[in-house]
Amino acid sequence: MPRYSVHVPRRQTRPAPLPDLWLLSDARNDARLEQALRALPRGSGFVFRHYHLASDARRRRFDELARVAREYGHAAVLSGNPADAERWGADGLYGPAGGIGPRGPRLRIATAHDRAEIEAANAIGADAVMLSPVFATRSHPDAPALGPERFRTLAALAAMPVIALGGMSPARAQELGWPRWGAIDGLS
Repeated sequence: MPRYSVHVPRRQTRPAPLPDLWLLSDARNDARLEQALRALPRGSGFVFRHYHLASDARRRRFDELARVAREYGHAAVLSGNPADAERWGADGLYGPAGGIGPRGPRLRIATAHDRAEIEAANAIGADAVMLSPVFATRSHPDAPALGPERFRTLAALAAMPVIALGGMSPARAQELGWPRWGAIDGLS
């Protein structure tokens, strides 16, 4: 076995393989999140948004939910900025391609709604992209849904795994035939 005379740093990679199933937090599902996290298949993903909370309360709630998520083997991803993700000990970062920072030890999930945002995610080498809204959703009631055909057309442009979001539920995921998906109401 060869020996090396210099230290070769271990390549930093994301903490775990990319989950197929994602639960996203929102003010309207807050009361059910602990129960929903416990019900997800082990190794799922959790995106903490909670934009409705003040900074200190948001941090406390993230800590509470991240503890439950990790107890069940889920990735705990923060919607925020790279500095907060590091300080808070998040497993990843979620947001627009321009705001999720450079490649590093955390999973980076870019949000996308159109071709330009897919291309931006490709340009920064995001680990995954959440493409939405696939179907009509209560989160963005006035946003036109992509629909299955447009979703597939945009997803084909992505250089990384695509997570379907927007009006998703187990039945809708089956209808779409897409392996990776996330939901707010559909999983809580």
